[in-house]
Amino acid sequence: MTNILFVTSSPRGGASHSSKVAERVLADLVAHNPSATVVRRDLAADPLPHVDEAYLGALFTPAEARTDAQKAAVALSDQLIDELFAADIIVIASAMINFTITSTLKTWLDYIARAGRTFAYVDNAPVGLVTGKRVVLVESKGGIYSEGPMKPADFQLPYLRFILSFMGLSQVEEITVEGVAFGAEQAANAVAAAEIKASETARAIAA
Repeated sequence: MTNILFVTSSPRGGASHSSKVAERVLADLVAHNPSATVVRRDLAADPLPHVDEAYLGALFTPAEARTDAQKAAVALSDQLIDELFAADIIVIASAMINFTITSTLKTWLDYIARAGRTFAYVDNAPVGLVTGKRVVLVESKGGIYSEGPMKPADFQLPYLRFILSFMGLSQVEEITVEGVAFGAEQAANAVAAAEIKASETARAIAA
């Protein structure tokens, strides 16, 4: 049985281009794996609490000495990390906001990027502990950032590549939807092209 973790983060709801293309990825993955189980995390509709003093303090406090607030914060992190480890395929939809990822997606990453669980340091070098999984990353952008003068301003894709790899998630398929702010026709064409790639990606993963 295939387990899929499906994470969306756009605050635009049903109008989100990243979520629409990610849903196409998910539909095609399930079509190829009818018995697949899906865990959904809509970080915009159900945002996680931002990392706070209780959580950070808990990480440096022995389990038996943690306060109730600290225990709850660590339990949330444990749940999110358990979902990550249980997944065979992870689909992440990321919409660019002010040149980078949404704060809701950043918070999810803050909870799952955790020393001793998803990464460790061995001989002073980081080692990712989340291995053997496939990731499909769907990222949308209003402008054009894959080339041209705005490419250096893309702090979304380079960051996601790095943090995923840092945790050991190195098998990442990227699907980009860009230029969607340049009119309805260009947005529709960008989504259509991305949906074709979404289907091809799902087919390749299922093969």
